[in-house]
Amino acid sequence: MSSSVAIILVNWNSYDFTHDCICSLQKVNHDRFTIIVVDNGSMDGSGLKIKTEHENVVVLFSPENKGFTGGNNMGFDYALEQGFDYAMLLNNDTFVEPEFLAPLVHYLDANPQVGAVQPRIYFNHDRNLLWNGGNGFYPWIGWTYTSGENKLTQPKHLQIKNMDWITGCAFMVRTSILRKTGLLAPNMFIYSEDVDLSFRIRALGYGLTYVPDSIIYHVAGASNKKKEKGKEGFVNPIVHYLNQRNRIWVLKKYTPWYCVPTVLLFNIFYYTLIMGYFALRRRPKKFKAVVKSIRDGLTGSIKYA
Repeated sequence: MSSSVAIILVNWNSYDFTHDCICSLQKVNHDRFTIIVVDNGSMDGSGLKIKTEHENVVVLFSPENKGFTGGNNMGFDYALEQGFDYAMLLNNDTFVEPEFLAPLVHYLDANPQVGAVQPRIYFNHDRNLLWNGGNGFYPWIGWTYTSGENKLTQPKHLQIKNMDWITGCAFMVRTSILRKTGLLAPNMFIYSEDVDLSFRIRALGYGLTYVPDSIIYHVAGASNKKKEKGKEGFVNPIVHYLNQRNRIWVLKKYTPWYCVPTVLLFNIFYYTLIMGYFALRRRPKKFKAVVKSIRDGLTGSIKYA
């Protein structure tokens, strides 16, 4: 009998995306998985609509928007309580191949030293272009990166490989490991929470693996971009604030002492460029958001429940 999987989708006022993702998942060829939708304080009734239309889907309701971290933690808690072997975070703006689940499950089943896995991810608008072909981290400058983004598939993207971190877009982890690491950090809300959890898994001695035989497609940016460009661009300033604040929190927690000088120099240069760009583009809200992110990043820290 194959291992059981809880696939967790977070819905926030986004019925169309979540509905399409569920329909995609319902075509998956695997006999032991359950779709868990966490309605994250939606105001448009989308959670109730999903519950009514999809009887085989478990729908959990949060009275407020707890962010990507809080919403997924509700799903993680359910998976732990129900005794699932594996739990998978899956963005609700994704589509999956019918065979996407089996390679991930089989790899974890066959490799007990691996703690979590992710699939090969393409953009949905052009399914020839990679969105994520694996991830890495340069500790000397404190920089996370994604392999192959916006590029055609290369031979290296077709090979199983170990990674430094796994994207929260499609993050399958052993529930036994979650009991040791703890869940996502609630105060991160969204962004870099996947890097933090990945580093905690690696600290326990488990590997993180990219499994290219598993394929999904990502709409990307569905929750953080406006449909029309305003004076501040398409992306809300809060996105820049959370992204940069959490990035600093991760660097503070995980930068080895011998990398501190180069990480510090690189990031002074990096944040100067970002603020200079927003100043030149006359985007004061985004400029202030980055300044605030640096302040709160330096004074705050990652906290777990």
